[in-house]
Amino acid sequence: MSVVAKIVRAVDRYWYAPAPSERPAVLRIAVGGFALVYLAVRFGSFTRLARFDATQFAPVGPIAVLLSEPLSPPLLLALTLATLACAVPFVLGLYYRLTAPLFAGLFLLLTSYRSSWGMTFHTENLVCLHLLVLAFAPAADALSLDARRRPRVLEAHGRYGWAGRALSAITVVTYVLAGLAKVRLGGAGWMSGELLQAQIAYDNLRKIELGSFHSPLGAALVTETWLFAVLSWLTLVVELGAPVALAGGKLALGWALSAFGFHLGVVALMAIAFPYPLSFVAYLSLFRAERVLGARIFGRVSPRAFFSPEAPHARPVARD
Repeated sequence: MSVVAKIVRAVDRYWYAPAPSERPAVLRIAVGGFALVYLAVRFGSFTRLARFDATQFAPVGPIAVLLSEPLSPPLLLALTLATLACAVPFVLGLYYRLTAPLFAGLFLLLTSYRSSWGMTFHTENLVCLHLLVLAFAPAADALSLDARRRPRVLEAHGRYGWAGRALSAITVVTYVLAGLAKVRLGGAGWMSGELLQAQIAYDNLRKIELGSFHSPLGAALVTETWLFAVLSWLTLVVELGAPVALAGGKLALGWALSAFGFHLGVVALMAIAFPYPLSFVAYLSLFRAERVLGARIFGRVSPRAFFSPEAPHARPVARD
């Protein structure tokens, strides 16, 4: 066997590692559930865009291709309601092949529209990418209303493994890009902590002047130059070291907890929250997500609520 063939087979084994059908299903429920709650909580911030002056409209992403002027208030309300409504069948796994791509597409359009008014909401990008991947994955073959209409899939299969791998890779890439941007744009200023110190000082001062909520801790520690040098290096370690999470196991857990701690630090020092990572759902694909079904909180949930009663016996089939 040639070297190229060995590499191809190794890549194939990694991306299509056998997994139970419950794994992408749990990811669907977790990511879709987060998106549903997020849309409900942020509903007003999406619909209030109709009050903005049209001169502030600077379309980005797919909106730059589709629109040259803002949506009318009724259309914006319709888009927001449709996106929120489509989140429900996504989570439930109802007519998934139709509703999942529709929901992911609407979420992309709605969040891109909100970022078309002078402020890009980077906090929404990762969940949007995760939804797009899950929309085209077999994530409703278990723990879904669709699964009640067909025999239960019991065997582990490669088609259930790739979505988790893809979600993990996307997560890692976003952190690495953030780290590279800091090195490229900040340079020595970032390495010394000077840039981070100035950024936190400016952010808190601006919020104080505007009468907005700021971080008292960040304002109190802003004179501690040595601390920001340490925090700058720790930030780069977390972001540029993200690929270690793809190894799985304790490395994945260690990195995920470090990244979670990083976001807690951002909240503490700048009063800026990244909801998706702080929910820990952003890191769920790094682990065997189906294991949450064995947690005590799910102990009384019967599989019969999701599966057809005519379930075949398990067969040890790994993949095609």
